[in-house]
Amino acid sequence: QVQLVESGGGLVQAGGSLRLSCAASGRTFSMCGVGWFRQAPGKEREFVAAINWSGGTIYYAPSVKGRFTISRDNAKNTVYLQMNSLKPEDTALYYCAANKAPSAETLSDLYDYWGQGTQVTVSS
Repeated sequence: QVQLVESGGGLVQAGGSLRLSCAASGRTFSMCGVGWFRQAPGKEREFVAAINWSGGTIYYAPSVKGRFTISRDNAKNTVYLQMNSLKPEDTALYYCAANKAPSAETLSDLYDYWGQGTQVTVSS
């Protein structure tokens, strides 16, 4: 079993930066693929970024590529999402998710564990 807790969300002006953290409990987390997803009001949840167990495979949604960076520190059981050049359209509830398998996945249905989310609001 893996439990996930996101943190680092907040209110920021357009062009600003935030770093989200996803802290996990469970000794198998270092072998899990991890993804970040987001959901804006009235919209479906969408993929943001994913990283495999070693950090050797990373995927980004086209809308965030070049602005967001996903990384992980397995010694700390934590995955990060560095978000730069934020835009109002990045406003959403951001979730991290862990996959029992070590692979990075872009489909939310392939993830087994989810956090409660952290709110990111970008003002124009």
